[in-house]
Amino acid sequence: MKKQNSVLYKGSLSTIIMKLLQDNGRMYGYEITQRVKELSQGEIAITEGALYPTLHKLEAQGLLTPEIEQVGNRIRKYYKITESGIRETEKQVSEMQNFIACLQNIINPQNDTNLTPIKI
Repeated sequence: MKKQNSVLYKGSLSTIIMKLLQDNGRMYGYEITQRVKELSQGEIAITEGALYPTLHKLEAQGLLTPEIEQVGNRIRKYYKITESGIRETEKQVSEMQNFIACLQNIINPQNDTNLTPIKI
């Protein structure tokens, strides 16, 4: 991740990964990093040191399931979102969208009454 944005993105990494898997089906680690880079126009670069511990944590929580496949001479580990992962992703994305709307309202005040209160 780019240095200036790393604190903001680290808290969102699980949601980013799960949303990508929900939208794209199964993916392997490098594929996830490249898709994030592409979608963020190079603004978010996920390192292996951040990606794989997060993938393993999500797998341990039952939100992702691995699928091992031989590709040429290499073994590739794909990750696929589980049903509970889909439910968790939808919850986290909704919370993130509300949080972003709240931040937008703070940065550029509007009279938006559709915001859900956030407790910090």
